[in-house]
Amino acid sequence: MESTEVESDILRRVRTLLRELDGHHPACQCDRGMLRWTLHKKIDQNPSNSSVLVRILVKELERAERGDFRHYIIPLLHTLMYTLIKAPCISDELCGRVYDFCKKLLTLPKPFCTIGLDYAIRLKMERTAPGMLYQRMVISEQSLKSDPYPYQEKIFIFADPELLSEAICNALVTDTEAAQVSQSPRACMCYVIVHTMQAALGEGCDVGSLKGSLQDMPTRDVEHWFQQVVAAVECAGNEASADRGQHAARLENIYCTILSSLQAGDAPLGGLQGTPLPNPNISFHLWTEDDQLWKELVLFIRPLSQSCEPDCLSQDLDNFEIQDIISDCECCEQTRFSVLSTDSGIERDLPVAAEELFAPCSTETEQSRLQRKGGIKKKPSPLESVAFLQAGCNGPGAKSPAKLQRRPGTPLEPTAPLQRLHTARIVLLGDDRILGRLAQAYHSLRKRETRRVFLTPRLNLQFYHIPVVTGQPNTLAVADHAAAGQEELCEVAGYLGRADPWYESNINTLCHMIPKLAAMPSSPSKHLVTDLFITDVIAYYVRMGIQPVCFQVYAVKIFFNDPAQEPAEDVFLTELRTQVQESISHRELSMTKKKMTLDGPGIDLTVTYRKVVVSNRVKELAMSLRSTGLVMKAIPADEVEDLVCLNVHITEIVRINNLSGRTFSAVANRLKTRNIKLRSTEQRPFTVCLDKDSRRTYRNVISVEVSPCLEPSYCLQKTRTMKFSLHETEDVGLVKYMPKSLLLPINTFAGIIQ
Repeated sequence: MESTEVESDILRRVRTLLRELDGHHPACQCDRGMLRWTLHKKIDQNPSNSSVLVRILVKELERAERGDFRHYIIPLLHTLMYTLIKAPCISDELCGRVYDFCKKLLTLPKPFCTIGLDYAIRLKMERTAPGMLYQRMVISEQSLKSDPYPYQEKIFIFADPELLSEAICNALVTDTEAAQVSQSPRACMCYVIVHTMQAALGEGCDVGSLKGSLQDMPTRDVEHWFQQVVAAVECAGNEASADRGQHAARLENIYCTILSSLQAGDAPLGGLQGTPLPNPNISFHLWTEDDQLWKELVLFIRPLSQSCEPDCLSQDLDNFEIQDIISDCECCEQTRFSVLSTDSGIERDLPVAAEELFAPCSTETEQSRLQRKGGIKKKPSPLESVAFLQAGCNGPGAKSPAKLQRRPGTPLEPTAPLQRLHTARIVLLGDDRILGRLAQAYHSLRKRETRRVFLTPRLNLQFYHIPVVTGQPNTLAVADHAAAGQEELCEVAGYLGRADPWYESNINTLCHMIPKLAAMPSSPSKHLVTDLFITDVIAYYVRMGIQPVCFQVYAVKIFFNDPAQEPAEDVFLTELRTQVQESISHRELSMTKKKMTLDGPGIDLTVTYRKVVVSNRVKELAMSLRSTGLVMKAIPADEVEDLVCLNVHITEIVRINNLSGRTFSAVANRLKTRNIKLRSTEQRPFTVCLDKDSRRTYRNVISVEVSPCLEPSYCLQKTRTMKFSLHETEDVGLVKYMPKSLLLPINTFAGIIQ
């Protein structure tokens, strides 16, 4: 009877979760977004009910497929997989049902087939080597050293201190620090051993005795058995002909060795017990410098502990730039990184090989070496931090800058390809303005990588967005709120929520919840809620949000009314807004008033653009009008619309002559384009604001050109190709297969569900 009540309660919670996806929100609005969290917390309190929840979720998935409720499938599947990863033990029969369902999804369109294939691959390994998904997640998130699985992950939370209140920033710092408490590498290794043993042996594993034995062991022994368990699981998971029974027998041998024979035989079995899933490695950063993102990623690849002079690292990174030597690629006009060569080109100047270091060297041999006299001793500069980056390449294929590259008569040794062993998960907290900063930083990073590749072959970069709108904004936020409402400041999150209902249910609900939790008075109950809820939701998002939605980044070139001033180049992600600039001098003011009396408010503009047509044929159009301003929106109002398209709203001033005199009316014009140019014909300046951020406002602008931002690597390769084929106008060679546009991917749970 008790098991029936538990099953009924879990089924009721799952059905409530599905009703929320249909728009039937709970009566208590404070419960929005917490239904999934409370469901998993209830299972964590009683892990033996994991199989019950998995069985119910499988039935609901099969019912959703039969009833064509496709919007249920991805949320249910994510909930099921998260439960399965954390579950102490799931039968092979139940895993088989989930695996068969995932294979059925391969017949559906994207994103169902993509998610189904990914989960089917994972489940196949989990069935052969139970506990493999949990083990890999803990190893990568905690950066545990393991040769069979050498992957590392880290979550970087970035927040703009000028956009979020101090209370929110302090609360997030406190929560991220509290999430790392009592998560030592030793404890995480013990978690992996216990969970893997229990997943493979089931109720035959004496969890209490196993934990006691591990607790009494020295750390060196714990690490030894951890490596043994990881090797056994990875070996079974990667073998095509591996058998679940053989794998269980191998782990049982390790289990019996850890426990003494007396303990293994006499100790009573305590049934299935849950093993905590440690919080991932999270670091919180206040975004105060433009290149802070790049610096943090470099430090992730090459930690301070590995550098020779940690104190000089910050200075080296600040000065890690030299003059660009390729000036004919306009879109890549950024610093170029060069490798400092210490090779004079003379064979006798080559460094001594490792096998010759301890060989006796006569005085005559020393004196016979070529020496440079009368030269100027080179002072080491921060530019030599290139060696710092090269030394940080500890992965396969890495070469030390001091290593002999080639010796006469010795063939070149083939180098192993680099592997992306690191994954950086960048979580952006805030509204569209911080995403605008991200677009700037991502464009700058891509240009750095075009000139000297370092991060790209070694780092897997993932972006996530959690909208946060503060209830008590600071001065800068007040200024921006005056021009845009709270909904307009979160257009990207709104689009993602419409495209992915699970994102709307779990992430968009944090928009106002985080400020409320931060404003709560300090109390034990507050810490209980915030430490569990916010950290758990962020961890769930980055773990299960694997489907990117790619947004086009737009390049803008801004010309000023002063001919001596160089044009400015920038990028934006969501919006470009222009407004008539107020006149400064008395002469300009009087002329402006006279002009406004005759022609009305605003300025005369010439707009040239390429109209977006269904056939994708280029259609150039031009128009002249008088306008008070325009807004270019890059985020469509409907998820069905094309993401690579600008919706331009122009406020045109129309003069009307009638018997009562001359009047003016404002007419809203709308056009769709990807490339647009506008210019003030009467040389009156206007202002340009990018991504709704008042800090990114340009004044005294006379002309603007907007187009999709090109991928810097594409531009560089095309420039090189054009040097050898001057008459070619179309992409040829390698350029044809390279991504042309710069897209910013933001991960969600499902991507875009058509």
